[in-house]
Amino acid sequence: MQQRLRDIPSPWPENRCGELLHSYERLDRTKQSEFMTLHQIDEKLEPIIADVLRRNPGEPEFHQAVYEVLESLGRVIAKHPDYADNALIERICEPERQIIFRVPWIDDAGKVQINRGFRVQFNSALGPYKGGIRFHPSVNVGIIKFLGFEQTFKNALTGMPIGGGKGGSDFNPRDRSDREIMRFCQSFMTELHRHIGEYVDVPAGDIGVGGREIGYMFGQFKRLTNRYEAGVLTGKGLSFGGSRARKEATGFGAVYFVERMLGRRKTGFEGKRAVVSGSGNVAVYTMEKIRAFGGKVLACSDSNGYVVDEGGIDLDLVKEIKEVRRQRIEEYARLKRNGVRYVENGSIWDVPCDVAMPSATQNELTGRDAGTLVRNGVIAVGEGANMPSTPDAVRIFQEAGVLFAPGKAANAGGVATSALEMQQNASRDSWTFEQTEERLAGIMHDIHDSCAETAEEYGAPENYVLGANITGFVRVAEAMRALGVI
Repeated sequence: MQQRLRDIPSPWPENRCGELLHSYERLDRTKQSEFMTLHQIDEKLEPIIADVLRRNPGEPEFHQAVYEVLESLGRVIAKHPDYADNALIERICEPERQIIFRVPWIDDAGKVQINRGFRVQFNSALGPYKGGIRFHPSVNVGIIKFLGFEQTFKNALTGMPIGGGKGGSDFNPRDRSDREIMRFCQSFMTELHRHIGEYVDVPAGDIGVGGREIGYMFGQFKRLTNRYEAGVLTGKGLSFGGSRARKEATGFGAVYFVERMLGRRKTGFEGKRAVVSGSGNVAVYTMEKIRAFGGKVLACSDSNGYVVDEGGIDLDLVKEIKEVRRQRIEEYARLKRNGVRYVENGSIWDVPCDVAMPSATQNELTGRDAGTLVRNGVIAVGEGANMPSTPDAVRIFQEAGVLFAPGKAANAGGVATSALEMQQNASRDSWTFEQTEERLAGIMHDIHDSCAETAEEYGAPENYVLGANITGFVRVAEAMRALGVI
């Protein structure tokens, strides 16, 4: 039996998410059943995951996100069988609305360019759809659906009245001029504005979308609607309705969560060596808060490679390179020189550390990377990005007793502070940085404590993946049951 199970294809190859649907459908009926057993899917949930795979071909990231949640729900169904009634779980796995549209724009050479835009409004049981907009060449409907699905549970964990959604485009902002980016954002919003509003759907930024892009989109929304509806977008500049601490929130929040998690083992960031992947907004402010808590960040990265600075990453220099010059991270090594090395196309997870904070993109940390981190003595991993660790990596961390904070819990600080921005917009108010950060810290501590308590309730202490999935699911499911079959 064990040999036959080993012959079943793994749903996600070691190096990258694979086509789970392809692997599953190649199996005969007996092996399909063994597949579900091997991957710990409760028998009541088997038809649901099989249906998700059938209805959403060619979307491996979405398959992975659904699988990861359903894997946790067997214990819930055993304790509360009524959650399997009225196709409740099936409805949670199906977006309420998927919008795909053309985005034409004119580049600086006068040539017409065409991109594709997306908005997936996944679940509004708890409130208006809420989730970022991503501009990156990898964006497709499957990635946006995975992000929207994750966002639904993440937003539920915050305790704020917001549903889940996500959007974006396959537009690549790299090496584009400000005028090109403005024209693209205006064209993107010309279609998107029909589908959003402060009581309907409230987008924010994500990869490739920062304050500049939000400003251009908000300006176009205002122009098209003739309304100053400040709450329609979050992540705005302070001069037009933004919230203090918003740009810091995701990174700060991830560190607050991990600090609280470490506290359960009577320790913290003080004196710890950390590695943070990425060098964008989330990574920069993750590094800043780690330093504030007494830790030392040894390495950060971008898509070309990573830098290691044994003296501790110079955050001011990273901000200068990334936020002002908009250059690659290798410039850090060229400018700093002494005690710094740059590794092109390597794995940042080869750098020994106590705490790892993957803060770049999905599936960046593989099982091989996890094995390296465990051998090098890592004690905690906190996901600043969305689903940055592959299922193999998560399993290795958990089996090794490494504290693991999943992204839907650890990186919820960004959307929580976006909801606080919506509160300020609704009340025509503006809070201080200290007020906002205090609320952020309280929300992240509450998220941690809820996940930890749920994990213990269901017999899996320190299993934050299970705790986050069940807590988020129950909050969404209870709201959906109350609203009826809609």
